[in-house]
Amino acid sequence: MAFIFTCLFLYGKWTEKVIRPLFATNQAVISRGEKRILQSNHSLKLLISVATYNEAENIEALIGSIRQYAKNADILVVDDASPDGTGIIAESMAVADPRVRVIHRSGKLGLGTAMLRAMEHAVQNHYDLLLTMDADFSHHPSYIPAIVGGMEEKDVMIGSRYVPGGGVRNWPFTRSIMSWGVNLLVRTMFAIRAKDTSGAFRCYRVAMLPFAGLNRMESLGYSFLEELLHRCNLAGARIGETPIVFENRRNGASKVNLHEAARSLGILLKLGLHSLIAKRYPAKRAWETQEIRIPIPETRRAA
Repeated sequence: MAFIFTCLFLYGKWTEKVIRPLFATNQAVISRGEKRILQSNHSLKLLISVATYNEAENIEALIGSIRQYAKNADILVVDDASPDGTGIIAESMAVADPRVRVIHRSGKLGLGTAMLRAMEHAVQNHYDLLLTMDADFSHHPSYIPAIVGGMEEKDVMIGSRYVPGGGVRNWPFTRSIMSWGVNLLVRTMFAIRAKDTSGAFRCYRVAMLPFAGLNRMESLGYSFLEELLHRCNLAGARIGETPIVFENRRNGASKVNLHEAARSLGILLKLGLHSLIAKRYPAKRAWETQEIRIPIPETRRAA
């Protein structure tokens, strides 16, 4: 498997100059027009969601930093009964700030169901945009204005490590190889015109979500993000990217699970082969009238 990912990594590097123009139309460039874009999105109701499990060392500073860069946003913490008291800390912050809300879940149910829960909350409370990010500062809140700014003409905006200006810090070489390999696999099998298909730092147009087939999601673990982007793409979502630098977590232990990673790769291969055989193409954008109904599989667990 390591050999395969190494080949994919080298292939991706070699073809970058050829492939990049294909994705240029999908990348939102935030430059001198950023202030105008942000002003046009200022009236939109924004929810920023953070899924947590044992993030007591980060959560207070993270919420404070989010508030610095997104003063008008509401913040939702979805906590999986963290043994270190993350949920308690977040709840105390919610008491002081009415724009912070905490959802306490019964156990470690995984990132996939946490994001589905956030999407359900966003729809029920009539938000326009939902931004998701990690709780360990690997996604720095300073990038929030650029990601939200790109939503003027996009339905999904990705904080991307793999567009010009993006990158990673403090990653082992093996993790870089795996990330490049998975992204190349997803781009090829699902025909998604985005360079970073596995990152969680994204903003979604809430009105688009009912058409993404979220009730048919097969992934709840590491492949959740790739499958979610695939389903948004099939729904006709306009996907954009803006560069971020991903920095390995500041505090706490990594939660990478090799068994779950292997299982998620199997799910992606299955979905990718089905997509290639079925020759499924993106649908027309038509999410103005239907209601969203996202069942939340709380009983299914994922790492």
